[in-house]
Amino acid sequence: MKIKNILRLSIIFMLALSPACNDFLNVTPDNIATIDYAFRMRSTAERFLFTCYSYMPSHASLNENPALLAGDELWLVASNTNNAWQIARGNQRIVNPYVNSWQGSLGSKDLYQGLRECNVFLENVHLVPDIIEYERERWIGEVKFLKAYYHYYLIRMYGPIVLIKENLPVGAPAEQVRIPRSPVDECFDYVVQLLEEAEAALPDKIDFEVSELGRITKAIALSLKAKVLVTAASPLFNGNSDYTGFTNKDGTPLFNTTFDVEKWQKAADACKEAIEFCESLGHRLYEYNPEFVQYNLSDTTLIQMSIRNAFNEKWNPEVIWANTNSMSAGIQANATPRGLDPALTANTGAQGNIAPPLKIAELFYSDNGVPIDEDITWDYNNRFRLKIPGYDHRFNLKQGYTTVQLHFDRENRYYASLGFDGGIWYGQGRYNDENSDILFVSSKAGQPAAAINMNSYSTTGFFPKKYTHFQSVIGSGNTFTRENYPWPVLKLNELYLLYAEALNEADGPSEEVYFYLNKIRRRAGLQDVEAAWSTYSINPDKYKSQTGLREIIQRERTIELIFEGKRFWDLRRWKLATTELNKPITGWDLDQSSAEGYYRERLIFNQTFRLKDYLWPLNENTLLANPALVQNPGW
Repeated sequence: MKIKNILRLSIIFMLALSPACNDFLNVTPDNIATIDYAFRMRSTAERFLFTCYSYMPSHASLNENPALLAGDELWLVASNTNNAWQIARGNQRIVNPYVNSWQGSLGSKDLYQGLRECNVFLENVHLVPDIIEYERERWIGEVKFLKAYYHYYLIRMYGPIVLIKENLPVGAPAEQVRIPRSPVDECFDYVVQLLEEAEAALPDKIDFEVSELGRITKAIALSLKAKVLVTAASPLFNGNSDYTGFTNKDGTPLFNTTFDVEKWQKAADACKEAIEFCESLGHRLYEYNPEFVQYNLSDTTLIQMSIRNAFNEKWNPEVIWANTNSMSAGIQANATPRGLDPALTANTGAQGNIAPPLKIAELFYSDNGVPIDEDITWDYNNRFRLKIPGYDHRFNLKQGYTTVQLHFDRENRYYASLGFDGGIWYGQGRYNDENSDILFVSSKAGQPAAAINMNSYSTTGFFPKKYTHFQSVIGSGNTFTRENYPWPVLKLNELYLLYAEALNEADGPSEEVYFYLNKIRRRAGLQDVEAAWSTYSINPDKYKSQTGLREIIQRERTIELIFEGKRFWDLRRWKLATTELNKPITGWDLDQSSAEGYYRERLIFNQTFRLKDYLWPLNENTLLANPALVQNPGW
């Protein structure tokens, strides 16, 4: 059975093993008899293995994954009390912090508890008698990976953390369990060490898909190592002078404030290794090419289906790691507009209540493959002017429906990722893209996809179409039959972008950087970077400098991975959050029924991000329980 089914069986077992100790302590649970029993047989030890898996963050959860709602990619109606969204609104705090992974509260699992469980497993798995050595070593590799990931997850949130390398015995003296935070470079080094130890024991890929999909492989470990090293090389953690003087109580510096370019080269090498290994296993960029074709689709629709399905077609060849314990059914309901099908406006199965702000829509390129405010052929100053699409735009926009210039002549990822007033929404049981009954969004006041109640509407007028599988169908009553898929955590396209970024940071522009960027762009139907900027940009030489190419890579990454939980962490590691997350959140004027009234930019929220917000605060009671800990700067 798959991991999510095994986890259900292990809930009681997991509760029996929960240690009664302070959250900051890495003390062996005081239930030794239960632990001994757990490792007497392969079957009970396997349940303990999946208990270790059970602490994996729920990547598809709007409440648990801060990367979805704690940034600026998605917004909610003002009355919503989502924990992660409180961070986006500037409400993070030191008393009971939101999405507190250090302790496991307000939207997060307790990752330190998970680390203790992992240590218990590693310390006792040798006791299991009825298991072949290959399987024992594989389990050890899986749990070492989980330890690495849980530590990495905490580092991204808190910076320097307490490393849980092993559990201490019950009865250890207080001074032994009051462990200080480790310098951030040591934290990253330990994560990489664990991943390298795990690699040798893990299978290259999953061979028994029915029972094992979602379990960790060597390909996943190599890919995560590449991402960890890119994070460690990035400005937030590499030579960040903002943390000068940030020390433990004994004076140990927690950040190395000297920039080290070799970190970027090390990251590039890891990315290349991961790419070559994954490609050797058959991983490749996904292209929509179904075995059975009911209709001859346009090239436009085929490209957009390649983009959409690369994210939401389960186990497609681009996906390296998908979290089978975090499925997409809920977020598809949040993303799909109520009233998308005008005949089913009473259906509450689709809620359409997570909303990309207008600034996210403006990030996408023109159809020439450059930013709309750089394109010499695109009328940026008149982007809010009304316009009616004709026949040539029929695959993207509803013919004859008054919309706005912003929606015209954009790249395919714009139409594949976003739903908006007047925009075509391919799928939902209608697969002939030439048919006049193809669905489109109509969301002005009084229209089918407009606000229906206080919660089920898009507060900006945009919808994250990327989440919704094209074969998910709104039905009669309140039914919404969804093509459910596990959340893709790592895909090959991200490895390509990480590699391009690391190469540019290590040594500036090169043909290899362009090669991997252009692989991504060609799948999206765009010209190569060199041709697009040379021909259409007001800054035609931008791609030739390290600084210019850095901006291009960052923009490309944002667009390609939009809504996948990447931008939130990227803005932090690039130290761009103080710029991007201090911009206003805006959308259309939803109360208006006319196009003239609706297409006026409306201020929704003035977002603020302070220097201290780059790192989560530690809860006050954590500091009281462990006097060896210091608070993050500014908190």
